[in-house]
Amino acid sequence: MRKTKDHLSLFLCFISVTLISASLSAAITLNHANRTRFESIEDLCQAILERAPEAEQTVFAALKEYTSGSSEFSSENLLLSYGYRPSDFVGTSRESNLLPVFTALLGILLFLIILYLSHRRNLVYIERLTAYLERINGGDTGTLIVTEENDFSGLQDAIYKTVTALYQTREEALSARDTYADNLSNIAHQLKTPITSISLSTQMMKRQPSPEYAEQINRQLTRLTHLEEDLLLLSRIDAGTLPLERKAVDIFTALTLAADSLEELLSQADVTVQIPEAKETTILGDMTWTMEAFSNLLKNCMEHTPQGGTVHCTYEQDPLYAEIRIWDEGEGFAKEDLPHLFERFYRGKQEKGDGIGIGLSLAKTIIEMQNGTIRAGNLPEGGAFFEIHFYRH
Repeated sequence: MRKTKDHLSLFLCFISVTLISASLSAAITLNHANRTRFESIEDLCQAILERAPEAEQTVFAALKEYTSGSSEFSSENLLLSYGYRPSDFVGTSRESNLLPVFTALLGILLFLIILYLSHRRNLVYIERLTAYLERINGGDTGTLIVTEENDFSGLQDAIYKTVTALYQTREEALSARDTYADNLSNIAHQLKTPITSISLSTQMMKRQPSPEYAEQINRQLTRLTHLEEDLLLLSRIDAGTLPLERKAVDIFTALTLAADSLEELLSQADVTVQIPEAKETTILGDMTWTMEAFSNLLKNCMEHTPQGGTVHCTYEQDPLYAEIRIWDEGEGFAKEDLPHLFERFYRGKQEKGDGIGIGLSLAKTIIEMQNGTIRAGNLPEGGAFFEIHFYRH
């Protein structure tokens, strides 16, 4: 339908321009013909007067009657009887003067019709866009416009992209607000447990002082300190102010240092960490934070490994990436926990220890900040695993 309207408009425009051009050409031709006729009559009158000067009054009287249109001529063609032809004379009828004027007026009329139709069509598009924006302002969730190829296509496309971007920004803002509220709720919940424990231990110490209560208070204070450090780290990551170096990091060294940082916990759980010394594997990253990420993953595996068990590590490198695998000998992740393992403050059904549920989230963030990816899953023979890829490009 739109192409038909465009073709019709182009056709009318072509006809209009053609008529106007034809009328101008006709006017120019008619003017030239009139001048030629005038000069021809002047030459004829001069020739007659040179041969018969006494006929001057008769010639001009006849010429006056001819120009006023009041003379009557015989139906018999005198010139043809003397052997003259129409092509020997130049001239046009008086009615022919109206042809260029009529043609020009017709062309102008068609041009004005085209302008009017174009103006009406533009008004329809403007009203459509205005109505669309009013619906958006009224809370309509639709983001599509009926698009057509026309002069407003660029504007419609820009409006669509802008509205889509605004919707995305709004959704992101709402998601960030919900996440912020959830984080506050989780932080409050994490603070409530140690504070309650400290409060109870303090009350018990007032009634009956005991080193056991002091140890309990000290343990909960340590937990609060770790929570504070983790929250500060999260805030630095979210604010983009966590500095990461870009130096060569040896994977064997990073895994070994991460295991060493868990030595006391590993000893208490009676769990060992096996890190084979394989072919040298390096990445570009920050040794301290890479070790921190590995430490969180090893700690998670340790907590799910039975006494006397082992946490296993392997690593290798190819031209595309360095791959690190860490797995345990436990029961594996619950199926419903797998999609949420790396969410902040998420604690699965099989979660052990007194963690606050941000260790895996921190590990994932640190790895991704160093051009890496991480995924988790269960081994066919049992146990959970983490697979990390640090890309070289």
